[in-house]
Amino acid sequence: MMQTPADPFTADLDDEEFVRAAMRWHFSPQTGSPYWLKRAAELDFDPLTDIRTWDDLGRFPDVSEEWRDIPVDDLVPAGTAQDAWDFQVFDSGGTTGRPKRIVESLSRRKGVLWVSEVLAEHGVPGEGQGHWLHLGPTGPHIVGRSVGLLAQLRRTFAHFIDFDPRWVKASVKAGRGEEAGRYVRHILAQAEDVLATQPVSVLFATPPVLEAIAADERLCDLVQRKVRGIIWAGTSVSPETLRMLEEEVFPDAAVVGLYGNTMMGIAPQRPKSAGDTYDGCVFVPFHPYSRVTVVDPEDTSREVGHGERGQARISLVSRDLLLPWTLERDSVLRIAPTEAYPQDGLADVQPLTSGDGGQAPVEGVY
Repeated sequence: MMQTPADPFTADLDDEEFVRAAMRWHFSPQTGSPYWLKRAAELDFDPLTDIRTWDDLGRFPDVSEEWRDIPVDDLVPAGTAQDAWDFQVFDSGGTTGRPKRIVESLSRRKGVLWVSEVLAEHGVPGEGQGHWLHLGPTGPHIVGRSVGLLAQLRRTFAHFIDFDPRWVKASVKAGRGEEAGRYVRHILAQAEDVLATQPVSVLFATPPVLEAIAADERLCDLVQRKVRGIIWAGTSVSPETLRMLEEEVFPDAAVVGLYGNTMMGIAPQRPKSAGDTYDGCVFVPFHPYSRVTVVDPEDTSREVGHGERGQARISLVSRDLLLPWTLERDSVLRIAPTEAYPQDGLADVQPLTSGDGGQAPVEGVY
């Protein structure tokens, strides 16, 4: 189920070979998608001959806004036609407005396999060590499927308490904070029922939901007694709050963060090692398919140095999808790689505020 048939470019290729193979796949009439084949005719360069490196991908315009409106059929590469149909459509969370949509067949599942290995390094429970409980979005968001696959790799059940992040964000943005609070309590009541009746050992939740659990004495006691792995994602969290969750509220659980979104995939927290130059939580993208550079918000052509803060710039290059460099509304620290994780890391993710005093995007609870 997790293997990608006829993968046109693999992780063992060097950077230039990888990019050139991706261009041949996405811009050849026999294998490319209708969207990119049509878009290529509008470019002032030829992707098949002019794009050779990851930096060269910067010649493409930011097309992500177009993915709010285009028919998703147009994103499916023709080269996948020989495969059994396994494509699905997923939406972004709506933080920046109307949802963007992607299609995905098998490529993201390779990332889930790798994330599962990283979680095991952190000591997140494995096969035979209990169920998973996901407190977060399911369809149309890809995170729910990813959590289900992670549980499936451990040959265990995943319980889902679904919530709609768009409703909560709309409530917060409209000043209906109490309404959002009632929504969270509704989620927690359902979670308590699962935790009280099922052998849950791994919990997936956002930092605001974890804080709400910590404030609920009965529910917090259930989590402390039963859960040995906590995975958090979906919103920013301050280093102080994260330390409290790790050391004071859930000291007996492996607390692991995930960074990512619908457009770029998952970047798990790397395990700490002697070579780390940063003491906090550091995220690493799925190399080489998903990449994040950290650039100066005032000059997005310039990458900041290690230890410096900048704006996240993402790119996703897979068999199923091509997304050239696009700016995210996240402010992050660029962290030096380690021997075990040779790609740059990202830390202290925060919503990016505009330099003219603008407001940060509304995060809500996801």
